[in-house]
Amino acid sequence: MKQIYLEVTYRHGRPLAAYLYLPREKGDKSIRTAKVEPGMVIDFAQDGRAIGVEMTAPTLVTAADLNCVLTELGAPPIPKEDLTPLKVA
Repeated sequence: MKQIYLEVTYRHGRPLAAYLYLPREKGDKSIRTAKVEPGMVIDFAQDGRAIGVEMTAPTLVTAADLNCVLTELGAPPIPKEDLTPLKVA
């Protein structure tokens, strides 16, 4: 998978958790994680590349928070409108 995409899990119409998939190679698996506030966990592949960002508290994560993490990881920023599914309900 070469593109970034967001997957959101809802419960009772509210975002319960979300996962931002970052570009990864076939067979990549998370072998290490790092917690980042507010409410994010970064998954890293065997070679140290970030392959995803889990949002354990998606309603607390802002576009600025996520983009700050992505910048530190060397990933492109996410447009605010692409994060709209996190704010519905």
